[in-house]
Amino acid sequence: MAFALFSKFKTYRLNAMEEFLQIVADLLESEEVQSLDSFVQHHCFTRLRHSLDVAYFSFFITRLFRWDFKSAARGGLLHDLFYYDWREIHTGRQHLVSHPIVALENARNLCELNHVEEDIIRKHMWLITLTPPRYKEAFVVTFVDKYCALREFSIGIFARGRVRTANAHV
Repeated sequence: MAFALFSKFKTYRLNAMEEFLQIVADLLESEEVQSLDSFVQHHCFTRLRHSLDVAYFSFFITRLFRWDFKSAARGGLLHDLFYYDWREIHTGRQHLVSHPIVALENARNLCELNHVEEDIIRKHMWLITLTPPRYKEAFVVTFVDKYCALREFSIGIFARGRVRTANAHV
């Protein structure tokens, strides 16, 4: 019985990955999103890798609940769509507050966004910024983003400077 459940979960996960990749394929093919692989986000993870993790975990959770998983995946992928090394330009707090605005403008220039995707990108720094998300999918992305950042910092402490690209697997 346990093997049957494990097998079903494995199949569900594989099908989910294929569906996720179909949903974000147009974004992943863009130069704008691919350029995120040249920025280190948290210790040894690139911004693209971080964004892919946030997008996939958010997609997976919202798909399980049968919520708007397409918006969660696309908004999660675009939530950190800015093209600079924040360590060189901003102080920490200033960046935390301003980068969602920059990411939203860049995402609007890249593709059409629905209201859920806009809310995800604009409000993913809630708890640091004051305005809470309006949609449940945006709450999911917000908390998945915090989980991924904590995970990346933790892994980064032990990785000794090796940068993990979008193609690397943990």
